[in-house]
Amino acid sequence: MIASTPATPTGEPEPAGERAGEGGTQAIRRAIGVLRILAMAREAGYGLTEVSRLTGLTRPTAHRILLALIDEGLVEQKPATRRYAVGEQIQLLALSRPRRSPLLVAAEPLLDSLTGSIGDTLFLTQRTGLDTVCVARRLGAYPVQVLSLSVGDRRPLGVSSSGLALLARLPDDEVNAVLAQNAPRLASYGATLAQAVAGVKAARKLGYAVRDRGLVPGTRALSVIIRDRDDEAFAAITCAGVVRRMSQARMEGIAEELRVAALAIEHVFGRE
Repeated sequence: MIASTPATPTGEPEPAGERAGEGGTQAIRRAIGVLRILAMAREAGYGLTEVSRLTGLTRPTAHRILLALIDEGLVEQKPATRRYAVGEQIQLLALSRPRRSPLLVAAEPLLDSLTGSIGDTLFLTQRTGLDTVCVARRLGAYPVQVLSLSVGDRRPLGVSSSGLALLARLPDDEVNAVLAQNAPRLASYGATLAQAVAGVKAARKLGYAVRDRGLVPGTRALSVIIRDRDDEAFAAITCAGVVRRMSQARMEGIAEELRVAALAIEHVFGRE
């Protein structure tokens, strides 16, 4: 049985490990964690209180890390709002890797084909640590399309149908660990630990994940995983549509189409 673990509270006295200093790998991990949180906020950014709450760091520690990242150009503070956002240096660093993602190379022709046959919005997401990132989106021909995600949007595992599908492939102890770490962020999307646990269990039973109330009200989404050569789920294909389009019978048909596409992508990555 999957059990939930309470998140580390914020606003408490600074832990001994933090008082002792932030040298070595711990400081690097914390800085990367702050950058990931800011990536989730995109252009809007987060205030110091939100960064502290979402990372589980105390305000003094979060502030020190933010100042260090600002000094390196990796974070900027918006003058008008005083909120923190990912800095320009991140984009410049990304230019050093112009090669397209192998996942996109393999998946984009299949997404184009699926868009024509399904007619609703398709998303391709990839797991990165505790999150999923939307790496591609296709709009179908149906007049009402679901625009819940844009390319580059990041969501904590446990919120979206793609995150639930990816979690469903993990053993319970790993699911518990991920959800415990993501607990402070789930609430930002109107999700709870109990809902995430129920979604993982349902995905294991169905073979695909469904979010009955999508990230946009009045919508429904389902996701099928893509596995790598080590049989680990590292990405997912999602179809999202308005509820009246996403009956159980139609979702089963869509899930089968997505599975066929996922198998074709897996073949490129060396799976038989």
